[in-house]
Amino acid sequence: MARNTLYLTVLAVLLGGCVFVHETKRVDDEKAGSYAAQPEQVLRHVVLFRFKEGTDPADIRKIENAFRALPSKIDAIYDFEWGTDVSVENKQKGFTHCFFVSFLSEADRAIYIPHPEHQAFGALLGPHLDDALVIDYWAK
Repeated sequence: MARNTLYLTVLAVLLGGCVFVHETKRVDDEKAGSYAAQPEQVLRHVVLFRFKEGTDPADIRKIENAFRALPSKIDAIYDFEWGTDVSVENKQKGFTHCFFVSFLSEADRAIYIPHPEHQAFGALLGPHLDDALVIDYWAK
C-alpha cells in the first residue's frame, strides 16, 4: 500500500512539472496546398537556449512570441516548431527551450541568418541569454 502511494506521488510530481508547447507551421504548405508536396529532405536549424538566472518569465514569453513570429516574417522558413524541456534524465544543463527552424536549402538559411527580423529577434534575446547551442543538419 505504501509502495503504491509513493509510486503515485512520484508520478504526480513528474507529470505535474512537465510543460510542453509545440507549434508547427509549414510556410510551403500554404503555397502547395497539401502535404503531398513535402521535400525529400530539409535543412534543420536546431537552437537551444539557457536563460540567465532570474530572467523574468514575462521576458521569456516575449522571446518565445518573437521567435514564433519569425515564420510569418521570413519567407525562407519552411517549417518551425518549438517546445520547452520535459526530459526526466536531467541532462539538459540548464537549457530550457528548443526551436527547430527548417529550410529547403542552404540558400534559404543564408537568407534567414542576416535577415533584419532575425537580427531584431537576437537583439531582444541577447540581454536575457546565458548560453545558446545551435546545430544544423540535413534531416534524412
